[in-house]
Amino acid sequence: MRIVIIGGGVTGLSAAYELVKAGRRPVLIEAHSHLGGVIQTETVEGCVLEGGPDSFLSAKPAANELIREVGLDDQLIGSNDASRVTYLVRGGRLIPLPDGLMMMVPTRIMPVALSPLLSWGTKIRMGLEYFRKPPAGPMPDRTVAEFIEDHYGRETVDYLAEPLLSGVYGGSVDRLSVGSVLTRFVELEKKYGSLTRGVLEARKRAPKGQGSAPLFQTLKGGLAQLTGELERRVRPHCDVITGTAEQVERTGSTYRVRVGGDAVDAAGVIMACPAWQAGVLLRPVHAGLADLLEGIEYSSSVTLALGYRREQCGPVPPGFGFLVPSKERKTLVACTFVGAKFPYRVPDSHLVLRCFLGGAGHEAVLDRSDDEIVGAVRRELRELLGWDADPAFLRIRRWRRSMAQYTVGHAARIESLRGILRELPELQLAGNAYEGIGVPDCVRTGRQAARALITE
Repeated sequence: MRIVIIGGGVTGLSAAYELVKAGRRPVLIEAHSHLGGVIQTETVEGCVLEGGPDSFLSAKPAANELIREVGLDDQLIGSNDASRVTYLVRGGRLIPLPDGLMMMVPTRIMPVALSPLLSWGTKIRMGLEYFRKPPAGPMPDRTVAEFIEDHYGRETVDYLAEPLLSGVYGGSVDRLSVGSVLTRFVELEKKYGSLTRGVLEARKRAPKGQGSAPLFQTLKGGLAQLTGELERRVRPHCDVITGTAEQVERTGSTYRVRVGGDAVDAAGVIMACPAWQAGVLLRPVHAGLADLLEGIEYSSSVTLALGYRREQCGPVPPGFGFLVPSKERKTLVACTFVGAKFPYRVPDSHLVLRCFLGGAGHEAVLDRSDDEIVGAVRRELRELLGWDADPAFLRIRRWRRSMAQYTVGHAARIESLRGILRELPELQLAGNAYEGIGVPDCVRTGRQAARALITE
């Protein structure tokens, strides 16, 4: 019997690639007519537009390794970090993040002291945090907001932690687990007490040359180059079924997957779909497993790309883009100046603004019409940038329940999942709902799931 993969995004394609490489012929079930999931790239007037993620962190190697393995290393590019400036909106103005911040942890005194982003009370509190002692004993899992407020005050939560993490996770700092989202900072707190002192000590001990890689990496022609190459390699050796998986059943050590009125028998199953969908499908297999999976929250979002011909639009400040804190938010959550962030993405003749909307607590925007969304975004851009022009083109994508939320207690949930899965070795979970939300995490978990079943 075969191995069935449910979900044809980058996770499922990575799993299929690993199985094909091992000489297996998997069955890949995907509800949509195209593979690639949220990775969707198109080129308009020479501009590379990403409908979903536009890049991945260089520090996580799994995506980079796979890209090189499939022969796309000559297409790999890094972000223009020499010109990396990120702005935050405060009082209706774009204020640059001060130099020396690692996320929301200050590592340089003067840039933070001179920045108008934070009040003097917060700046003094940041300075005093350096002298904080390690906790006396184990600390419980806390929200990101509780953790950062305890160290640096509420203003740091509102104008640093919240916008930074909303842009990455599409989540609420009042619900996200610090242990799962900012694991490294929790470790530093345990060892040093002070996050500032911990970061500075870690930098001193870092090997020379570390940090020279760009912060973000991607592909010249977009991330769909990767999913497209994976699809090209696996399709001749993989049975792709277009349809919605309806149920997974288990008899002894084998499985039956029902899809489109038919049934596919399997020796193993990889759930490369969202956790909430996996929970529904797996309820006949294990109700406790289904409850845990359906308990993982998800947020919804919108991406909007606005493309302008350069001579028809005004200037944008130098840098990668801006974030809008919840306290200042109307519709926009974040905006990337695409041509400034990555080379090869936008010709000199054009300007592309990639806007992010929605996220936890702001999902109602998905129910507004395209015209309403575009109109609201253009008004806000005019207020912040000082100009408006008719876009030469635009692309809008709605992503419902697409971003997993690592809320408080997430690590305990994952441990419970692992305990159940030890009893079901022919069943594997992969994707962004478990131990990392980025493209490298999806690639890593997809390949790991495939290897586990090959070994089994």
